[in-house]
Amino acid sequence: MTRSSDTDAGGRVTALALDPEAPLDDDIEAYFAKCEEKLGLVPNVLKAYAFDQAKLRAFMEMYNDLMLGDSDLSKLEREMIAVVVSSANRCFYCLTAHGQAVRHYSGDPKLGELMAMNYRAADLTPRQTAMLDFAWVLTVEPHTVTEDHRQALRDAGFSDRAIWDIASVAGFFNMSNRVATAVDMRPNEDYHAMSR
Repeated sequence: MTRSSDTDAGGRVTALALDPEAPLDDDIEAYFAKCEEKLGLVPNVLKAYAFDQAKLRAFMEMYNDLMLGDSDLSKLEREMIAVVVSSANRCFYCLTAHGQAVRHYSGDPKLGELMAMNYRAADLTPRQTAMLDFAWVLTVEPHTVTEDHRQALRDAGFSDRAIWDIASVAGFFNMSNRVATAVDMRPNEDYHAMSR
């Protein structure tokens, strides 16, 4: 399942010696095949979690719910949150993978880089700016979040349910960033050239 283009030059996904459970259960194999079909690759984050299929399932379920499930937030907006959080945390894996997703959903090759380097330099709507400002504060100074922050989101047009979703996506990527950084997770090489 692993291709040489899916890992770094050393042929690894993380710095840890955690071998995937073998054999993978049928549902995991089917999910990996679906990723290969739709994306042209199996994201290395899934391979990294494959050492424990229960953990992999939990990760996939939470990711799929937050990033692909029903929400007042568009898929692009959710990916923008992922990149801005990952920028604050300087997470190489998520900046690479989700920067590509921003390029894909926006159709704008520059937007992924702007999100990664300084989202404030991008030509964003007031709604997007308010959303990303909240995600940034929640990442770098979570203890400062007050009702004023939530009200700024309401004033920008977000429902309370959407505020929950913004916080949930930001929280998920703060967790993912820390795990990816801790284990030196490497993004699939293919991401660098995709959607350009």
